[in-house]
Amino acid sequence: PVANATITPGSLSHPVRAGDPVTLRCSVQVGSAPVTFTWLRDGREVARGPLLELGDVSVEHSGTYQCAATNQLGQDGHRGFRALSAELALTVTPRGHAGTAVAAGVCGSLLSLLLLAGAIVGWHRCHR
Repeated sequence: PVANATITPGSLSHPVRAGDPVTLRCSVQVGSAPVTFTWLRDGREVARGPLLELGDVSVEHSGTYQCAATNQLGQDGHRGFRALSAELALTVTPRGHAGTAVAAGVCGSLLSLLLLAGAIVGWHRCHR
């Protein structure tokens, strides 16, 4: 029977940002062939096969992923076995958020410096 199904994320960056390529691999440590792999996201089947290639992900790809490995034993193949992997939580963040926060911080700093320079020039003109 199949046992110890595991998900191996291929070069998964943290945090995962929209547009990043994501590929997940499911494998078993024990189990005689043929082994069938099914991918679940939030409990619903989304794909079959040992690889789940999500491509360039978007926020909609966020969710909890799990793979199920199954095989049949016995001459008649009536005995089915199933092994579920641990859950892998995937959170995809929008690409623009980090850049927007940095840009807002830079603009705020520049505005503060401009106001300070204006105050200094005004003070010098008044006290001449």
